[in-house]
Amino acid sequence: MASCELHYFSPALGKQTVANVLLPQSDHPGPFPVLYLLHGLSDDYTAWMRNTSIARYVSGLPLIVVMPDGGRGFYCDAARGYAYETAIVTDLVNYVDKMFPTIAERRGRALAGLSMGGYGALKLALSHPDMFCSTVSHSGAPDFAHVHPDPNHDEFGLIIGDNSVGGPNDLYGLADRFAGGELGPWPQVRIDCGTEDFLLEMNRNFHAHLQSLNLPHEYAEFPGAHEWGYWDEHIKDALAFHARHLGIEA
Repeated sequence: MASCELHYFSPALGKQTVANVLLPQSDHPGPFPVLYLLHGLSDDYTAWMRNTSIARYVSGLPLIVVMPDGGRGFYCDAARGYAYETAIVTDLVNYVDKMFPTIAERRGRALAGLSMGGYGALKLALSHPDMFCSTVSHSGAPDFAHVHPDPNHDEFGLIIGDNSVGGPNDLYGLADRFAGGELGPWPQVRIDCGTEDFLLEMNRNFHAHLQSLNLPHEYAEFPGAHEWGYWDEHIKDALAFHARHLGIEA
């Protein structure tokens, strides 16, 4: 794989921002599908490259991997703050499609992420089903915006606002809209979480909600906690899942 650090201006953020990009280096002529790989709350755009073997895992795939910086914004357009959702789905996606040989349509775009990024991968895919064909959440926080945060967590309240339940950032509400026929097409969804992870019950609850709505998805639990050893292992499952739905092979 070739790699580059992409510094660019995001109109949605009103500032310069950055992403790491992995590019196929083979005889494959392209164009290539793109996986947008999202980091967690305490990390940045370098986290996946520093803490996992993602470059090695995708080295045989005709796939571009883009790892943007999402700050602490949960990949939402904040009620009061930065517009990280627009920064990804408009600014970054359009720029990547202009700069690299991508399949610039739904069938060529996927999302994955861990923790905050797991929520973000689900949120962006369900909010923009015309843009992304598949999404994977590792150890995500699907209750974010569905259960109003403790008032002591003012940072989160600034993102989701005062009446978040059922709103544009509530994954449960978005799923309800799919089931009611308001949104579509439903993307390919995979969710996994460690059995020792503090977010396990959240993931079980969201899985049960999708089951109750008859919305197809994969769900898996594996031994492990909220840590990089778990994510390094199970990003390989995500890559296999996406490869099937993007129609690519090693």
